[in-house]
Amino acid sequence: MSESHQLELKTTPLTQWHVDHGARMVNFAGYQMPVQYSSILAEHAATRNAAALFDISHMGRLRFEGPRAHELLDYLLTRRVTDIPTGAVRYSLMCNEMGGVLDDVLISNLETPSSRHFFLLVVNASNREKIVKWIGPHLADYPDVVCNDVTESTAMIAVQGPRSAEIVGKLFAPRVVELAYYRALVVDQMHKPCIISRTGYTGEDGFELIVRAEDAGRVWENLLLAGRQHAITAAGLGARDTLRLEAAMPLYGHELSEEMDPITCGLGFAVNLKDRVFIGREALENRRSRPLGVKRIGLRLAGKRAAREGASLIDSDGRTVGHVTSGTFSPTLQYPIAMGYIASELAIEGTAIDVDIRGSKATAEIVTLPFYRRV
Repeated sequence: MSESHQLELKTTPLTQWHVDHGARMVNFAGYQMPVQYSSILAEHAATRNAAALFDISHMGRLRFEGPRAHELLDYLLTRRVTDIPTGAVRYSLMCNEMGGVLDDVLISNLETPSSRHFFLLVVNASNREKIVKWIGPHLADYPDVVCNDVTESTAMIAVQGPRSAEIVGKLFAPRVVELAYYRALVVDQMHKPCIISRTGYTGEDGFELIVRAEDAGRVWENLLLAGRQHAITAAGLGARDTLRLEAAMPLYGHELSEEMDPITCGLGFAVNLKDRVFIGREALENRRSRPLGVKRIGLRLAGKRAAREGASLIDSDGRTVGHVTSGTFSPTLQYPIAMGYIASELAIEGTAIDVDIRGSKATAEIVTLPFYRRV
C-alpha cells in the first residue's frame, strides 16, 4: 500500500499505537487497521488460552434518543426492541423489503448514571454509511427521535479470552465483572464515561468497551497493564477472523448479504414475527413458511489445505451443489474448516462432499456448527 493511499484511509484513535508497536496495517472497510502484530496463530492462541485486546473502533456506533426511539428501532430491526430491558443487548438484523440482510447488528438499551435513557446500535464498518442512509428517511416519521453517529467521537475496544473478567475486574467495579452475557452498563472508568458490555466476536468470554476517542489510548494501556500477569496481547483482524469462524459466527459480505435472508442463514432466532410490523416482515414470513433451497453448513476438510470464499461444493455425481463463504485452517482444532451454503437435501451431518480448491478436489465432511464451543 502506498503512503499516499494510506493517508486517504480513516484512522482510529489507536492507529498510531498499532503502527508504533509493529502491527502490519491493512485497508479494511476504509480504515487503516492492524491485521496482526506477531502472528495470527499466536494472537489466536492467546485469545483462546488467556486474553487478547482488539481495536474494533472501525465498527459503526449510532445513538438513538427520544420517547419513541424504541418504536423506530422496532420497525427497523427483525428482533423485538420494545421489550428490551434496560441494560440488555440483543443481536438482530436489519433487512430490506425483500428480506435481504442489510446488516447484522447489536442493539443495547442503556441508562447513564444520571438516568438518561438511550439506545445504541453497533453496525459493521463496511455498512455504516449504507445503514445511516437507510435510517434517514424513516427518522422523518419520528420527529421526536434523534440519531447521532458517534463513531468518530468514540473508540471501541474488545477484551476477549478466559482471563478477560480478571483483567477487567482490576479496572472496574465488581458489578461490571458480574454482568451476565449480553448485558451492558454505562459506568465511569477513572472518572470518564464508558459503555461496557459482556459481548464479543471470538467464541470466548469477553467484554467490549466504548470510550471517548480522547480516552482510548489511556484505557488501552490500562488494560494491557491489568492483563500483564495473564500475558495479554494485542491482536489484529487476522486472529479475529479465525476466532469467529471457529465459533461459526456469520460475517457480513461472506455468510450475510442483501441477497441472503436471515431464515436461510440459520438466524431465525433473531427474527420475531408475532404481533409486529417491521421492514421485511412479509417477505420473511413467506420465507419461513416454505422449504429452504439451501442451508448454511460447516465443513471439516481432509488434509491441510484450506478452502476459500467462493470455492465450489461438488456432490458424488460431479454437480456443483453449493459454495464456501468462509474458510481457514483452524489453529485450535488443527485442521481446515469452512462455512458455506449447500442444497438443503444434502445438508446432513456426516455427508461427504468435494471442495474445489483452485482446480483440484479436496474431500470434506459436513459437521455440526459451531466448530468450537468454549467449556
